[in-house]
Amino acid sequence: MSFGANAGDPHHEPDDTVLKRGDVVLFDIGGRRCNYCSDMTRTFFWGEPDEETERIYDIVRRANEAAEALIAPGVRMCDLDRAARDVIEDAGYGKYFTHRLGHSIGLQDHEPGDVSLVNEQVVEPGMTFSIEPGIYLPGHTGVRIEDLALVTESGVEILNAYPHEAVRLD
Repeated sequence: MSFGANAGDPHHEPDDTVLKRGDVVLFDIGGRRCNYCSDMTRTFFWGEPDEETERIYDIVRRANEAAEALIAPGVRMCDLDRAARDVIEDAGYGKYFTHRLGHSIGLQDHEPGDVSLVNEQVVEPGMTFSIEPGIYLPGHTGVRIEDLALVTESGVEILNAYPHEAVRLD
């Protein structure tokens, strides 16, 4: 979990920062079931966010949904990354999306293979990977929305049941 200005660091480690009204709170949650890993990130607002953070949340949500809408057998991993990255770049935040779109997951939480601009591997039924676009403004805020996608014969099943809509924790 990271919040406030620390949310601007996609791999922030917990520290003594105190949560305050207006902060975003990123929860990166994982677990195991029958030896298989799960992974999900959601961003919440503690009170009312500033306008830019609210706008960034909407951009990241749209980027996530653009990539997920393309997932189907025969699509390349790099095309999924490009779909999400285009949404973020078109909104003017391209340099703040600082990591690949996703990673493979199974018995390990980060297995070989990723969803990135350089991976031309074709998506096949049975593959499971994350879709996790993010925008990180160092020292200010960060937003990430992560789901796990299971490729089916005809498309995709999103394994996370938690919605993408912004939630305010008051």
